[in-house]
Amino acid sequence: MRQRLLAFARPVARALPALFVGLVAMSTSSQAARPELGVWYNDSGEGAVEVYICADNANRLCGRIVWLKDPLNAEGVPKHDRYNPKPENQARPICGLQILGNLGLMSDGGFDGGWIYDPKTGKQYSSALVLAAKDQLTVTGYLGVKMLGKSFAWRRAPADLPRCEGAPPPAQ
Repeated sequence: MRQRLLAFARPVARALPALFVGLVAMSTSSQAARPELGVWYNDSGEGAVEVYICADNANRLCGRIVWLKDPLNAEGVPKHDRYNPKPENQARPICGLQILGNLGLMSDGGFDGGWIYDPKTGKQYSSALVLAAKDQLTVTGYLGVKMLGKSFAWRRAPADLPRCEGAPPPAQ
């Protein structure tokens, strides 16, 4: 019996490294093709956010502001994060500002467990996002209970949308 078990186990053990490499390759290629990636107009149409794979964790999504309808304030100066509760962050430019982070893929295909920052109020919330349609992303901000949160519909921006001054080049 032991001999039969060993005869079965040896080929399986030899195949495991190749199987593991194949699974990793599939995971990596599917991440690169995630439909949530790209540039999205926010619900007001006043800004656009680039959703990309976080640099520090390939299994998470992040997002930054890359376009503003009105990038300058009343004095003609680029807008800054003036409502941030931390005085040291109030000089950060809005263009290029990371406002989404650490969104992890859930079993239902959506992303959750991350955060979203609202530069209009200086507040941060827990966040989730779901691809509602090919060109529509539902972004939810919440405190504690997602069902009590607020959801917004973002629509996909055109590929040739000009990036605001200070925005980093497109994520790869």
